[in-house]
Amino acid sequence: MISQSKDMVKVSAGKKHPHRKKRLHDRGSRPTLTKIGSAKVRLDRVRGGNPKLRVLRTEVANVYDAKTKSFKKVTIKNVTENPANRHHARANIMGKGTLIETELGKARITNRPGQEGTVNAVLI
Repeated sequence: MISQSKDMVKVSAGKKHPHRKKRLHDRGSRPTLTKIGSAKVRLDRVRGGNPKLRVLRTEVANVYDAKTKSFKKVTIKNVTENPANRHHARANIMGKGTLIETELGKARITNRPGQEGTVNAVLI
């Protein structure tokens, strides 16, 4: 289980003695790593029993054009830059702040696709 609680290892590589076992509210999850491809969404159960949509693959993005003040649903061609990790751009992995190339031009992703279930972007 991936845990968000503190580990039981000291800086000196010694062991700490746990005051309790792992709890369900301490659990984490593996990274989503949204890619370009045919649409695939994973539904995860999160705290409170609520569902969370995680986009694993997508071909479309909701792009906002500031000039026309409208949203358009366009296809994603390529990931040009990912400020979170430079290796992600090569693997076409998208996250918040990623620069993508679309039919309308370059756009920056403004949301977290692995957390929200959609890809929203703003034209640059």
